Formats: sequence, structure tokens, C-alpha cells
Amino acid sequence: MSSSNAMHFFFFFFLLLSLLSLSVAFKSIKPHHAFHLPINKDPSTLQYYTSIQMGTPPVKLDVVIDIRERFLWFECGNKYNSTTYKPLHCGTKQCKIAKGTDCINCTNHPLKTGCTNNTCGVEPYNPFGEFFVSGDVGEDILSSIYTTNASSLVVSNTYIPSFISSCVYPQKFGVDGFLGGLAKGKKGVLGLARTSLSLPTQVANKYKLHRKFALCLPSSSKEKGHNGDLILGGDPYFFPHLKASKILNYTPLVFNRHSTGPIFDNDPSTEYFIRLKSIKVDNQVLNFNTSLLLINKEGHGGTKLSTVIPYTKLHTSIYEPLVNYFVNRASVRKIKRVEAVAPFGACFDSRSISNSISGPDVPTIDLLLKGGVKWTIYGANSMVKVDKKNVLCLAFVDGGLEPTTPLATSIIIGGHQLEDNLLEFDLLSLKFGFTSSLLLRNSTCSHSTTF
Repeated sequence: MSSSNAMHFFFFFFLLLSLLSLSVAFKSIKPHHAFHLPINKDPSTLQYYTSIQMGTPPVKLDVVIDIRERFLWFECGNKYNSTTYKPLHCGTKQCKIAKGTDCINCTNHPLKTGCTNNTCGVEPYNPFGEFFVSGDVGEDILSSIYTTNASSLVVSNTYIPSFISSCVYPQKFGVDGFLGGLAKGKKGVLGLARTSLSLPTQVANKYKLHRKFALCLPSSSKEKGHNGDLILGGDPYFFPHLKASKILNYTPLVFNRHSTGPIFDNDPSTEYFIRLKSIKVDNQVLNFNTSLLLINKEGHGGTKLSTVIPYTKLHTSIYEPLVNYFVNRASVRKIKRVEAVAPFGACFDSRSISNSISGPDVPTIDLLLKGGVKWTIYGANSMVKVDKKNVLCLAFVDGGLEPTTPLATSIIIGGHQLEDNLLEFDLLSLKFGFTSSLLLRNSTCSHSTTF
């Protein structure tokens, strides 16, 4: 063999070895490290929603995200007639897991998806209309309508066969307007609670992934295609420029032994509570009865997270000192207070407020959490524009004095305070990860539909 031929032989030999090694390396990586669904914000209702497909042929559904809801429920009217839908019958194991309320039959309608006999019945909750509706429990295919541009070895398009959800047939039981309160065109609610039938749990079980999900709620709702992210089943490495695993701070998820509604039963709460120890405004500790931050023997008190309410609600005994401290510290900065605009208790002349990388340059609000970590709320998350010229308001509202249902919790952290924060909910390790505002890292949760 000539030296030239020998060189070509060894070149192709090593090239073949390299390709084989690369192939083995790719096969060793899980094909489903995580699943992705984009999040949009409705400008009129401030509700966060995502788009999914259900059934065969697939039907597009825009569903509002609720981290409190137990499962996915959606409208399945005359246009929804899936060949892969399988109703779950009464008395089955899955029906018990879904907490079926009764055994229902189809009345005055042809048998079809969402309208079958001897079917497990549940009562999904509409958190915006604040009422219950009746629905069937069944299995079908859930998939994503978007294409993810990131490597499929890291983030995949969502595809879940035999996904359990509740299909609500319009007016089957004389119920009209069960989508009342949802943003225009939205067809149901996507539940992310700590339950066996929530989307994160079903994804984890189907693909043997970690029971966790990450949220990045967008602050922008004006421009089409400005989306946040819901990542299911994996670490939030979908922000490579942020090095998310290094910037998340963690605090334990707190276990509330009492149901916090809307169904009050003997089961523990499936909502996400965290242990808030104190609050600071411009590094000054807020003075209030801190026993309100504890969950008492009736399950009242404490702090929980919500994607349904737009602004954080505080027990009056916490809200009033927060407003007073904030107004005081704002006056030191020569920020001019103006007449309040409902539902907010403190508003200011925006012309007296300078801007910073983290939004309006106003007093910071620190949430001191269990584990010694601090969640800082900067101007972009503490202030909100209102329909009044040159006015910005403190984006917190008074939740009242009495721990009445469903406001038995002392502090409910709302969507505005969660926006442009990377959040991780670890359902297995029972911990909550957060970053504070991504604006400080020259990033946001609002970006194009694809990565």
C-alpha cells in the first residue's frame, strides 16, 4: 500500500470511528429530556394561556394555565369527535384517582366524545367564573401545535398518548356559559397542581421523567408571538445564556394538611405554598403580626402562588403596613403620590419616577423565605400602569381582614409579581426555585414562539 493510500485509509478509518462514537453518544442521551409549551398573555384579562391539540384528528385548544387546578378540562362540542377518545367508566381506578363524583350518561345528545354512558363524572372548577361544571373523564392524545427549534435531545414537542382529562359537553346538563370569565376564545383550563392527573405528573409518568416543571410568564401581551415558556419534566436548561441551574434560588414547598379549595374535603391542599418569614421594603423590615405567615390548624394563613389572580393579595394587616412603608420610602426619593386608582391603594406620578434596567426605580420589596433565600421584587413587578395618564400604581391589593373562603391564605402571590421570573416547581423534592427579575440579566420571558 502506497503512503498516499495509507493516509487516505487511516483518514476514513478515524472518520468512521468518530461517526460511530457520535452515534453512540446521541443514543445514550434521553430523547425526551423535557417537553415545551409556549405561554401567551391575554391583554384584556391578563390571563396566561397555552395552545394544545387534543384527539384524532387533532383539534386546537387555547387553555388558561392554573397551577391550582387538578387536571385539564376543556370544551368538546359538536366539532370535537375524536376517534382515539376513550371514556373512563364509573368505579374504575382512574375514576377514583380523578375523584369522580357520580356516574353519568348522555342525555338528549348522540353518543360521542364527551357524551357517553356509564362514564366517570367530575366537577371541574372555573376559577374565573367561580363556579363548577359537570364533565366526563376520558383518555385521548394531547400534543403541541408548535415546532421547537432547540435540539430535540434537550427539549421536545409535546406528545402524550392516553392523556386523562375532563371533556365538558356544552349544555349537556343545562349548564350554559361554563367558559364564563375565561379570556375570549379560550376553551378550558390546564391544571398544573400537585395531583396524579395534572399535566406535569402525567408527562413524568409516561416518559419516566423527573416530576418538575418550569414557568416563565411573559410580561408582554401587545405583540403577537411574544411568548413565555412552560417546560415539563426536565431542568430549565432551555435558557443556555442564563445558566439557569446556577441562578435559581430554592426554598421548600410547604405542605398544607387542609384543602384550600375550591373543593373543601378531607384531603391536603394540592396548591403551592412557600414559607415566607418576613418582608422588607428598601431593606426595612415590615412590622405586622407574623403569625399570619404561618398555616394554622384550620389550614388558614401562609403564602401561596397563583397564576389566576393578576396581582398579589395581602391580608389587610400586612397590606396596610406594606403600603405605608412603600409610600414613606418613595417620598424619600421624591416620588410624588397621586390619587389612588382602584383596586390599588397607592399610586404615583410616573414623571417623578426614573427608569432602571429592572423597571421603574422605586423601593424594592424583599420576601425573606425559609432556607435563608431572598426573593426581590423590583419596579417592573411591583408597579403597574393604569388607564390614567402619567400614573403608576403599587401592584398589590387588599385581600381583606377575615380569612374567608377562598381567601383563607394570608398572601397569594399573583401573576404580575411572577412575570419575567424563571420559576421551577419540583414536585418530587418538594422545592420551589426562583431567580428574581430576569431583567437584571438583560433577559425576559417574552420572546418569539420558537426557541
